[in-house]
Amino acid sequence: MARPRLHAPETLLGAAEDLVIEHGRANLTVRALAERAGASNGSIYHAFGSVENVVATAWLHRAAQFLEVQRTAVDAELAAGNAVGAVQAAADAPARLHEIEPSAARLLTALRRDDLLVDGVPEPVAADVRGLDRELAGILRRLARALWDRADPVAVDVVTTCVVRLPAALLFPAIRVGGVPPRARRQLAAAVTAVLDCPLTS
Repeated sequence: MARPRLHAPETLLGAAEDLVIEHGRANLTVRALAERAGASNGSIYHAFGSVENVVATAWLHRAAQFLEVQRTAVDAELAAGNAVGAVQAAADAPARLHEIEPSAARLLTALRRDDLLVDGVPEPVAADVRGLDRELAGILRRLARALWDRADPVAVDVVTTCVVRLPAALLFPAIRVGGVPPRARRQLAAAVTAVLDCPLTS
């Protein structure tokens, strides 16, 4: 039996990203991926073992890119002594990523973390996904300490609202369809400020 013609993993990852953005994860099959990448089914299995692993690996690459954008923005604001600005910058990171790499932002908003940790994803890849969760948690705790000199669950939950929940509501719908209006970013900054103005309660 002839060996499958191999394709660069980057080609398969890019094709998977495009298909998820265009048609959703539920419609990404090995056949669709093979057709988009100009590859054989065998070459996909040879490179990644499963289509689930292709998706998780593509997401990991983009999530790492996102965290770098977010971390850089937060660092700049904290270096200037602006803790509230650092939270606003962390919240705005999806829009910043969309400016830099629109397809990266669209992939990250098209998938939830739970979409990735499924059968067919190798444990090392799943561990990397969980590792990025820990990195984000570290950023949230750092912001809470900068704001209130505390990183207990109450403080971290307030920062999580600002950095995770509000962007999901105000930015993600626009990113999914390909653009973030300036108004949405202004609303997000105002919403973050309003949340942080509320007293912390246990």
